[in-house]
Amino acid sequence: MTRGGAKAKAGSRTRTTYNAKPPGEDLSPAFARAHAAASRLPDVDVASWFGTPALKVHGKSLMRVKDRDTLVLMCPLGEKALLMETAPDIYFETDHYKGWPAVLVRLSKIDDVELALRLERAWRLQAPKRLARAYDTEKG
Repeated sequence: MTRGGAKAKAGSRTRTTYNAKPPGEDLSPAFARAHAAASRLPDVDVASWFGTPALKVHGKSLMRVKDRDTLVLMCPLGEKALLMETAPDIYFETDHYKGWPAVLVRLSKIDDVELALRLERAWRLQAPKRLARAYDTEKG
């Protein structure tokens, strides 16, 4: 894998990978909080996404750590707009994320209950339907 936008040959295709983690920045407290909030969700895997810690379900991304105080959380566009409108101190986007089904979350502003709810919503969007049904049945 390459870093910093360098290109690497992969078979007959060329791919570009990026490392979004600033050098020397410890992202583990942010990731630990998100991981704890998602701990009750089935089949959630710890992974890496753009060089930062992430959570996935069956290979599909739920969230990744952007920096010490920011998560990138998968979210439908309509819901994203509503979240940013009703709680702009918590939810926001940069130009890079406009039109993308992900919202940025300020960890310093969101409480653990709402973070867990947002992660469950992202999980429901990405998890296989059979897994979501089994989870709902188990929850009662």
